[in-house]
Amino acid sequence: MRFKRIVLAAMAVAAVAISSVAESPESSGIKKYLPRVRGAVRARWENDFEGHRSRFQLRNARIMLDGRIAPTIDYFLQADLCDRGTMKFLDGWARIEIFKGFKVQAGQFRMPFGVEPFRAPGNYIFSNRSFIGNQVCNVRAVGGKLMYTLPKAPLTFEGGIFNPTSIFDQTGWISSYAYAGRAVLKPGNWHFEAGIMSIRPAGVRINMLDVACGWYSSRWDVAGEYMYEHYTNDTHRPTHAYALWGDYKLPVKLGVFNQLSFQGRFDGMTAHSGGKGLSDGQLPTDDPARNRVTAGATLSYLHGNLGLDIRADYEKYFYHSCVDAPDGRGDRFVLEMVLRF
Repeated sequence: MRFKRIVLAAMAVAAVAISSVAESPESSGIKKYLPRVRGAVRARWENDFEGHRSRFQLRNARIMLDGRIAPTIDYFLQADLCDRGTMKFLDGWARIEIFKGFKVQAGQFRMPFGVEPFRAPGNYIFSNRSFIGNQVCNVRAVGGKLMYTLPKAPLTFEGGIFNPTSIFDQTGWISSYAYAGRAVLKPGNWHFEAGIMSIRPAGVRINMLDVACGWYSSRWDVAGEYMYEHYTNDTHRPTHAYALWGDYKLPVKLGVFNQLSFQGRFDGMTAHSGGKGLSDGQLPTDDPARNRVTAGATLSYLHGNLGLDIRADYEKYFYHSCVDAPDGRGDRFVLEMVLRF
């Protein structure tokens, strides 16, 4: 409770300070250094076809604060005030540009690996993330990274070193690290990415590879991603995860709404372990092998970076042979409202 009060008080003070400076006639010279407050609220209703049950959730009440204190120094803070009833501090980092295109970042943030894991709640294409971004690679860590963008090419390299422990366990001393790096190429309307990551959530090191490709236009977004996860010392069979999706947008005039879009996705994974609970030389399987087909539609109000989405998704699961669907992880329908500010 004390932590919640501190975060809420800090957000309130920041909002008041921003408002007072923005209204001051003498503030034109410092407006570019004002913090920017953004956020997203996701409220949903889900129906579980297998168990004939339903539920309401406040899936996210995300708040973000970012800005600069100098032309080459910026920062970012992010917290989720309600993630299904739990408050979480997610990101806090500072970054400096040493010379043009080369930056150093330190703090707590997502390890630079993968495409799907970097989607924020306000930018999700579907109500539920793919298996890649939810089960296989959902890793934040404390550490530092280097970033370099080539001056005459749309190519960026990132690499970092981190604590292997949870972001909620930062007091202990460590003797091994986690590592991650990726290369991102964005020529025209294309997006290509390849990355590697090595983590050690408990006593077993896990090495991962990722490749992704995407294309977008004014109407279409199409992307695919594949991730390979190898557990050292044969403690678990390797995990393969994949996702292929598309999103098609149409302008409409329906009350306040100005866009209608349709989404489709196929994703899947083989048996996956979170890397903890080693027993008799083997890791347990935390997520069984399965595939999924998702079909959905989204009605949106868009105004710059602000927006409201009404999203409906149907998810059909296909579990591999000899695997029973875990409770609450079967076919479902999701109706969701997403507000971005």
